[in-house]
Amino acid sequence: MKTQFNTTNQRPSMASLDMQVFTGLAHTMQTAAIAALIFVAVTFAPKLKRRIQLARIPVFATSKGAVQSTRGMFQEGYQKFKDSVYMIITPDGEDSVIIPTALMPELRKLPDDVLSFPKAVERLMEVEYTKIATEAKLAVHAIKSDLTPALSRLNATISDEVDAAMRQYLPSCDDWTELDINRKLIDIVTRISGRVFVGPELCQDPEYLDIGANYTIYLMDAIRAIKRLRPWQKPFLAHRLPEMKKLRAIEKRAAEQLRPIVKERLEAEKNDPNWQKPEDMMQWLINRNAGAIPADEIAHVQLGLIFAAIHTTTTTATNILYTLAVTPECMDPLREEIRNAMNENGGQLTSKALQQMLKLDSYMKEVIRVHALSVSSFMRRVVKGITLSNGQYLPPGVMIEVPGDAVYSDEAFYPSPNTFDPWRSSDIRQSGTPTDHARNQFVTTNETNLLFGYGRHACPGRFFAANEIKLILARLILDYEIKMPNGESERYANIEIGRSIIPAPGKTIMLKRVEI
Repeated sequence: MKTQFNTTNQRPSMASLDMQVFTGLAHTMQTAAIAALIFVAVTFAPKLKRRIQLARIPVFATSKGAVQSTRGMFQEGYQKFKDSVYMIITPDGEDSVIIPTALMPELRKLPDDVLSFPKAVERLMEVEYTKIATEAKLAVHAIKSDLTPALSRLNATISDEVDAAMRQYLPSCDDWTELDINRKLIDIVTRISGRVFVGPELCQDPEYLDIGANYTIYLMDAIRAIKRLRPWQKPFLAHRLPEMKKLRAIEKRAAEQLRPIVKERLEAEKNDPNWQKPEDMMQWLINRNAGAIPADEIAHVQLGLIFAAIHTTTTTATNILYTLAVTPECMDPLREEIRNAMNENGGQLTSKALQQMLKLDSYMKEVIRVHALSVSSFMRRVVKGITLSNGQYLPPGVMIEVPGDAVYSDEAFYPSPNTFDPWRSSDIRQSGTPTDHARNQFVTTNETNLLFGYGRHACPGRFFAANEIKLILARLILDYEIKMPNGESERYANIEIGRSIIPAPGKTIMLKRVEI
């Protein structure tokens, strides 16, 4: 008997099975290909679109065969595209659109959701890992709402602290004495700023002074270390870097130091009806938050203040003193102006006296013009596309900046720009209109004076910094003669690091106390 098979239940043949596998695989591959195409479109289409839009903006390339510094690149680009928008590829690989001064007034009016300063510094400062944006934002708010309005009240306190700091950190200088002035200024500025930031309890404390002097150094070291990593490595390795560990450690030290001071002040306010609240930034933070703000958060604000104030103020003052050492002919006119202003104000360096020092203000401004501290200014990232008044379009994601250093060398704005004219601004202020007087001050921000930025995000601490620098300079000019060591007459060349231009650290000048 033969066995009967139901053909409808037979297993599929090998050929049929292979065909099914192939069909399924083809379908899977087709799905994967579609997904890949979608991924590529979503990921790269905006970038491709931006490249097409940017292609309509002329691109500056350095002279053939030339090895250019960032400063030289901006200077050369300004000469070629002075009155128009153009693009450069900066050393950090960023597409940066350079804006002429004529377009700055229209750009300053745009809100942050169109043209953003915070987003401009995210990549520059590696904010995702350093978290500096939070600290800086809190610090800026504190400066705007508390510090700047209180400057006139605090001037006498700051002036006294300047005198005390100089007695502490400067030698007697009865004869010509050689000093690393930048190092001395870091200590002096840390103590003076600390008096306003944290009050008398901490501003002379060695631990606070060490934190104040080193936090910015640790932060910048961490940023440089992060930038040495490849983009894909950063999420995994950034937090493990030795430089990042040092940064987190100094933040912890700051919190541990401030915590008992905050607690002590809260208890005094609660239990002592006669307790007088100190006049400093830390107390203002406590007041604003009804004592609820954690000490760690106050520490972060303090670190933001340190980053914003101490090293920038020190760098600016060093820049000015390096120039004073090679312009001895300016000392007597400055000294006479300072003495006259003090005589008219009860012998004190009052706020009014500082405002009357037009020559000192002019000298400071001219030093920054000739020896700028940055290649560019007004850095912003475009969040939403912008059509400029000249018809050019800036796509989202692109960076913009203004070539501030090149503007300072433009004869249209500064006649005889290659000549150091210490009284350039004071002459204009004394003989010009009220507008001329307002536009030619050291702290003024406008299209041709970009040290402190421009627009709504111009440095809010510039008034405090300017007063502090003037008080330091006034005391040094009154009390000391200043010159270069070893009979040198050439000013120390500043150092270019990317967009930054800093006075060379570790250099010395000579001081000798003025005989009365």
